Amino acid sequence: MYCPNCGTEVHEKAVVCIKCGVGLNNPTPKYFSEQPQPKTWLVESILVTLFCCLPFGIAGIVNAANVSSRLSVGDIEGAEKASQQAGKWTKWAFWIGVVFVLLYIAAIVALVSFTALLDKRW
Repeated sequence: MYCPNCGTEVHEKAVVCIKCGVGLNNPTPKYFSEQPQPKTWLVESILVTLFCCLPFGIAGIVNAANVSSRLSVGDIEGAEKASQQAGKWTKWAFWIGVVFVLLYIAAIVALVSFTALLDKRW
């Protein structure tokens, strides 16, 4: 009997390959383990939820959690779609947060300028 992963000859009653460690009763296909895993966006989603935009950040967290759960059941295509959605919502939340911060700074500058202008008039 040969290991389906590395091709090493193993004993017929062996449970694991002594060379590569793959289980012989339920081996992981080589092509599945070598595929790049889609990005989960979980850390980024949590950070933008805390610091930028709560509603879109939550949508990012939900989709990021779906990436891991879909990967665990072998749904690569579903994990890719969930990763794209998580990335989209996370990026939207980040840029909306940046716009709000810039608007806030602009409002403060305008208020200070207006107050200084009023103080000079009196």
